[in-house]
Amino acid sequence: MLEWNCQNDKGGLTMSIIGQRIKWLREQKQWSQLQLAEKLGIHNTVLSRIESGEKKGVDFHLISKVADLFEVSTDFLHGRTEEPSWQRGSVRETPATFLDVDGLSENELVEVKRHIEFLKWKALQEKNEDPS
Repeated sequence: MLEWNCQNDKGGLTMSIIGQRIKWLREQKQWSQLQLAEKLGIHNTVLSRIESGEKKGVDFHLISKVADLFEVSTDFLHGRTEEPSWQRGSVRETPATFLDVDGLSENELVEVKRHIEFLKWKALQEKNEDPS
């Protein structure tokens, strides 16, 4: 079980959960801040500010890049789940690049997946009916 301590001695917040988890993931790969920053296409001082919690409001696209790079869910980075790896069978495993599913519940994601499967089935039916 991972343990996340984001409080200082006085009980105040010292770093964001996103920053703490990015730092933890980076350290698991034994990458320096400079190495990770280069992979993300940002300056290492920006990464340092994110990890320390000094930078508030991390850009959605950067969070997505981090999630893709480390193969974790954005829910993990946001602190919505303690499990860093992708959940098996989740819609988030292979989302379409144009499909923004951030903020949807698991039930809503299942419904999106059903709609997509229906549309694929319907397209196949129409293709099979077309004599040309």
